[in-house]
Amino acid sequence: MAAAATAADPPTPPTGHRSLPAPSVRRSGGLLPGRPPGRPVLSGRIPGQQGGPVAGRAAAVPLWRRLWPLRRPALSSAVAASALAGSGVLILRLVQRQTGTTGLLVGSGLALLPLPFVLGSLAWLNRTARVPVRHLLFCLAWGACAATTVAILANGWASDFLIAHRGARGETLGAEFATPLIEEVAKGSALLVLLPPLRRRHRCEEGRPCGRWRRLLWHRPGGRPAHFRPARSRPVPAGPRRARSSPRTLAAGTVLGGVTACGFAFTENALYLGRAFTADRQARLDAIGLGEAPSLRDFDGTVHTFVLRALLSPFAHPLFTALTGLGLALTLATARRWPARLGAPLGLLLAMGLHGVWNAAAGLGTDGFLLVYGLVMVPCFAALVCFAVWAQTRRTRQPAAPGGGP
Repeated sequence: MAAAATAADPPTPPTGHRSLPAPSVRRSGGLLPGRPPGRPVLSGRIPGQQGGPVAGRAAAVPLWRRLWPLRRPALSSAVAASALAGSGVLILRLVQRQTGTTGLLVGSGLALLPLPFVLGSLAWLNRTARVPVRHLLFCLAWGACAATTVAILANGWASDFLIAHRGARGETLGAEFATPLIEEVAKGSALLVLLPPLRRRHRCEEGRPCGRWRRLLWHRPGGRPAHFRPARSRPVPAGPRRARSSPRTLAAGTVLGGVTACGFAFTENALYLGRAFTADRQARLDAIGLGEAPSLRDFDGTVHTFVLRALLSPFAHPLFTALTGLGLALTLATARRWPARLGAPLGLLLAMGLHGVWNAAAGLGTDGFLLVYGLVMVPCFAALVCFAVWAQTRRTRQPAAPGGGP
């Protein structure tokens, strides 16, 4: 009996030695937007479930995720900053080749004038969305550098292809169909990087299961456990959850889309204004060479472009991309089946359609342009303003979470 008891006892470590703790697995955040605060981490078993451990779902991190360099926030931010800086140098060179150095400086100065008003309006809406400043700066740089670089190169190739196959009709097809598709996809790609992590953060702060907890607990057959309480959140009420969209996530999609389009519109306005100034300057020099006296009417092209793009339509591009962000946010925020499926594609199609109508209005003359401006652009802009007011009012009426959440 004594021998059996001795054999059953666990072996004791030798004198002078001690056991070391097992190494812990550290998971870093993703690309640019960090890990949501208060996100629970799974240990090997689901709370409240009678069964075995969850094999390899959280404890065992795949090797490719450990070795993937963009999983480290500092490295991913450095890579993104380097890519944006490279695209910024490239777009600066492309614009300078088409406008000249003087045209680039004049066009950039004139394009800066409407920017504070548009960004100020989006900053007011950001009081509801509370998007971090680093995300706004990334979207602004993406629109001004990366999206415009892709748009200029892709628009040139598409225009050459359509003109070669369709002749004069190809130029119209390029302006009304190819250009809206290319530009809206280029601007909206930044939202795919930033908006899903922001939605997971909003879900965690609102007291709902987020990330992997949501996949394992919320949608399992038995429903969510009654005792589950995420960190820093108010208690989750029992019973069926009402399917409604979060105004904060919808406002975040609108803000991210609008800021991205602001950067895009700045570079595009600098290009068009620089071209107009260079053409007017050359016409003025030719008039002086012919013996004609110079006058302010020599810069009518620059003034006309400035009034059209900076005064009448400073919110045109922000309105287009805000529809894309609103549709994507609706897909991420709502719990209803059909709005979740149709939100993102419908928002992108609306953005491209409105952009195509706006480009087509430029070839209808002054009367046709003003008609489209009054019947299409003004109501769409008014609807976006009403949505911003609704989101701000809805957010301020919600009670604050007692656990430190917003």
